[in-house]
Parts: sequence; structure tokens; C-alpha cells
Amino acid sequence: MKLFKRSEFVIAAILLFAMIVIGLINPAFWQLDNIFSLLRSNVIVGIMALGVLIIMISGGIDVSFPAFAVAAMYLTVKGMIYLGYDGVILPFIAAATMGMLFGCLNAFFVYKFRMIPLIVTLGTGSMVRGFLLGIVGTSMININKMPDALIDFAKTEVISMTKPDGTHFGLTAMVLIYVGLAIIVHLVLRYTMIGRSVYALGGDEEAAKRVGFDVRKTIFFIYCFAGMLAGFGGLLHSGMIWLANPRDFVGLELDVIAAVVLGGASIFGGRGSVLGTMLGVFMLVMVKNSLIIMKVETTWQRVVVGIVIVIATAMTAWRDRKRNV
Repeated sequence: MKLFKRSEFVIAAILLFAMIVIGLINPAFWQLDNIFSLLRSNVIVGIMALGVLIIMISGGIDVSFPAFAVAAMYLTVKGMIYLGYDGVILPFIAAATMGMLFGCLNAFFVYKFRMIPLIVTLGTGSMVRGFLLGIVGTSMININKMPDALIDFAKTEVISMTKPDGTHFGLTAMVLIYVGLAIIVHLVLRYTMIGRSVYALGGDEEAAKRVGFDVRKTIFFIYCFAGMLAGFGGLLHSGMIWLANPRDFVGLELDVIAAVVLGGASIFGGRGSVLGTMLGVFMLVMVKNSLIIMKVETTWQRVVVGIVIVIATAMTAWRDRKRNV
């Protein structure tokens, strides 16, 4: 009976039902190339969602990560081109480090001045994106200028197949990176003291202080870690689409927050899981993919995402109130 009460089980059941319904409406949904495409679309949103999950569990919110991601991505690619560097390890370390430093800025204002996380992240996100566009530039870096090593890395596949008509499709290896990061976040949250402090902070900050958790250390960890994931995901995104656009990721925060809330994370903090978030990401991506297949306009896709956020938030708020009664 406990299984049926777990939010992850409910989300998985709804997801399976939705997949069956969509498959009945459009049988092309179950084609292997579409499933592979869905999994590919999960990677970047999912990596960003893991960072947002940690922040939401702590009772905070972050809308700055898209700006951090695009800044880390664009500056790193620019640096690779300027230096003529054609590797991948150092660029990913550089992008993740930049994201972490941006996240540290969020943590500083949230902790030092006790500011509301939403206001802080709105400000820092706007500041970083404005700096990028105003100082660094607005020109896109197209495939002909993109570092070859970055593109080749992102093109790596774990499964490669060919259709009867000769068309190639495959499952990107970037899915394994996403799953690997998800496992790391799960282990950190469940089996380390810093992970427990994140849940404690989201449950009750004063209680967390009384039992000995270092709130300052926890706040800096969550925002720096989320920034690091954003920077890493941003560079991975540019390699996957063969393009570095400084205006990218506008509006991504809505999709990511919707996925995390849909995955069962509480908007009040103290509750959330990696598995639930991954299921929420898959469900959101699947819905958007289905809308595209049905030729629904982008404007209406945003309407659907907004509805998902409102419904999922209402459900989690109702659940939390019921548990507290």
C-alpha cells in the first residue's frame, strides 16, 4: 500500500497512461526513432532540472540558471575558438566552473542579505544575460565555426540504427551522462550529510540550525551546484545542436520548474526526489513533443506548460496541506 502513496508511483502511472493515449491517437509515437528523439530531448532539460530540484527541496527557487547556462556556454565556445583548443574535458570543466561561480553569487545574496531567492535569481539572471549581450556580443557561432571536438563528442551514440529507406537514427550517449548525473545527485541527497541538510533546510531552517547543520554551507552548496549543472548543460546543449547562440534558453526556466513540480517536488521545500524529477521531465517533454507532432503552435504550447505548472503546484500544495493536518 505504501507504494501507491508514493508520488513517483502516481507520476509513473499517469505517464504510462498518457503514453498509451498518445500512442493510440498517433501510432508514430511508438516508433523507435521517436522514442530516441524523446530521450535526447530529456537530456538538457533534465540536467537543469536536477539543479532546480536541489534548490526547491531547500525551500528556494531559481530562475537565473538559463542565463548562467548560456553565458558559460557562449564564453567557453568563444574561448575555444580564440585559443584554437579542440578538446572537450577542459571546456566542460571551464563551463561548469563559470556556472558554479555565478551560482555562488546567488548564494551570497540569499545568505548574506537574507533576500528572497526569486528576487535574487531574477536580478542575477538579468545581470548576467545583459552583460553577455552588451559586452561579449550577440552574434551566433554557427556550425562552420564551432569546435569540431565538441560536436563530435555530442554526436556520440550508444545505439545506431538504419531505417529501410536508408535514413540513420540512434540513441545519443548524452543520455548516459544525464543518467549518471542523476545517480550522483540521488546519492548526494540520500546518503550524505550535505544532502540531508538540504532537506532539513527546506523543512525548517531554525530546526536545521538547532540540530547542527551549517546553513551557510548548505545554501552555498545548493546554488553553486545548480550553477555548475547549468554551465555544464549549456555547453553540452551547444554541442548537441551544433550552434552557440547567446540568446538561447529564453523561457527555459518555465519548462524546468514545471517538470520539477510535476515530478512531485514541494514548492514549500523539504520534499522531492531525483526519480520523480526525471519522470516529470519525461512527461513534460513528451507532452511538448506530442503537441509538435499534432502541429500545435508554439504559443499554445506555452499555454499548456503554464497549465501544467498551475495544476502541478495546486496538487503539491494540496498534498502538503493534507499531510500537515
